[in-house]
Amino acid sequence: MSQITKCLNEWNATVEALGQGKQTLIIRNYSTNIERFVLYPTVSYVNKKDYLKSFQDKYRLFIEENSLPKEDGKKKEVKYVAEVVNVLEKSTSKIGNLKKHYVWTNEHVKSYLNTKNAYVWVLRVYKLKNPIIAERTRGMRYANLIEPISLDGMEPVLSDSEFNKILREI
Repeated sequence: MSQITKCLNEWNATVEALGQGKQTLIIRNYSTNIERFVLYPTVSYVNKKDYLKSFQDKYRLFIEENSLPKEDGKKKEVKYVAEVVNVLEKSTSKIGNLKKHYVWTNEHVKSYLNTKNAYVWVLRVYKLKNPIIAERTRGMRYANLIEPISLDGMEPVLSDSEFNKILREI
């Protein structure tokens, strides 16, 4: 039985966009050498009254409906695991060319990129067979789940043909 504890902390709206096939990448100021991780939902961004301005207009209803995960105290619902297929280094001025592969506005992406080049993490996302309510350790970017979860029976969110088409576009 394959299990995992490593998780990436990410806005729940982004987690759901990845988990529902509306997004296939995340953009960071840094690269990663972690090949697979749980997408652990965070919610602090929802406390900003204008947080919806961070997302493209066509996704705003989706974002409103998916801003908050199910939770039980400190525990959050975990539904997805991501596998890093590739990490591309791109000039921050070229990131806008990828906007059909993410839900944020270009302004939002530019607001947190503070380097000349950005790292585009191309992710293959899988849905867990059974979502669970899980607690994590502390950590800014990455953390660990307190209890490992099983990867048995997880299914890719996008079919091989859908995912390969996106890879060719990126």
